[in-house]
Amino acid sequence: MQYGICPLSLVPLRQSPDETSEMTSQLLFGEHFKVLESRKHWSKIRVPTDRCEGWIPNNQLQFITKEEFEAIEEKTSVLSSDLIGFAERPNGMLTAILLGSSIPFTKCLPVTVDGNKITGKQVKENLINIALLYLNSPELKGGKSPFGIDASGFAQMVYKINGYHLLRTAQEQAKQGEALSFVEESEPGDLAFFDDASGMINHVGIIMENNYIIHVNGLVRIDRIDHTGIFNNELRNYSHKLRVIKKII
Repeated sequence: MQYGICPLSLVPLRQSPDETSEMTSQLLFGEHFKVLESRKHWSKIRVPTDRCEGWIPNNQLQFITKEEFEAIEEKTSVLSSDLIGFAERPNGMLTAILLGSSIPFTKCLPVTVDGNKITGKQVKENLINIALLYLNSPELKGGKSPFGIDASGFAQMVYKINGYHLLRTAQEQAKQGEALSFVEESEPGDLAFFDDASGMINHVGIIMENNYIIHVNGLVRIDRIDHTGIFNNELRNYSHKLRVIKKII
């Protein structure tokens, strides 16, 4: 088994070892992972926090030892809580880091990061504060950053920054937490899941106060929610059909 860490601002995680393959997720700076398979130009990896698997180019990863990997695993994550910041290496070179990037504090990736940081589990009320930082970010399938993000990546990153781990897809996330019977039982920070005509869960958003929800639909936006689903005030119709609300925290 080999191990690695992301030394770049943002690296696409692809479904197959081909640069034209679908992007299923992304790695942010400082994220560590296991290397399941290594080829000449590509490696298949698994991210331990959400068990997401995919392929990344070998020239966009940094291999680390098992001991370095385990040392990172043992420490409480320190994350950047600024929309964008910079990590400075000992030689003075700068790497842009995005909201939710990991600050590893490890010899394998020695950097100094100024700006705001966050670590450990935060109070539930802070979920909405972090969610609002992504407001108006464009929708991007597989994305996890303020410069492009999908619905499940948005929920995952908001929870990650607050110290809680969600799985990568809406279907997987819907299996976590405790189900609530009514919208009225929910609190700001709870997750609402939505399904398509076939009953497959395909969307997730974060409940806000007063029957509002923040979610990704073209961009990160705020809409109304009721027992039917998400009501888009601009289009004057329901954009998503409610399936279940889950309390994670």
